[in-house]
Amino acid sequence: MPRAGLDAATVTEAGAALADEIGLDRLSMSVVAERLGVKPPSLYKHVDSLATLTHRIAILGATEVGDELRDALQGVSGRAALTAAAQTLRRYVKEHPGRYAATTGARPIGPDDPLVPAVERTLTSLGAVLSGYEIDPADTIHALRMLRSILHGFATLDAADGFQIDTDVDESFAWMIGFIDHGLRTPASGV
Repeated sequence: MPRAGLDAATVTEAGAALADEIGLDRLSMSVVAERLGVKPPSLYKHVDSLATLTHRIAILGATEVGDELRDALQGVSGRAALTAAAQTLRRYVKEHPGRYAATTGARPIGPDDPLVPAVERTLTSLGAVLSGYEIDPADTIHALRMLRSILHGFATLDAADGFQIDTDVDESFAWMIGFIDHGLRTPASGV
């Protein structure tokens, strides 16, 4: 009989919190069971494998990122939207590195997978950032990939303390936003 109060959502939340604390790569069903005060077999009544738990954490993380981006972008456009999106993603990755790591490369397991709308929230928000710029519709996917790549790279390096040079990271962050803004305002030619 499943333990009272223990369900898939509780296991997922505990796994997500642990992934943020110890790193997604160190997450195991044993560690989650210990956190919840149960034996590992008890978890399998709610989440059938570590892969399933990681997928559920990816859904949670993608949903949270998408919602936070959506909220941050209300009423702003252009450079202000770009700045809001970059700051939101940077903060989220610092606060929830394990959840965010689970989202990287997560793939839907079917058309009804809740990961699909969760990822679409994020992409819709980043698309809203790009709508403030005059981008040729044929280049939109390229611009979206570029924006995701740059923001992801900066945020994950920053969260991992990967910037070791003594120059202020916030200055680099502001410079990056200015650079992206300028690039998005300048039509690509001859590419």
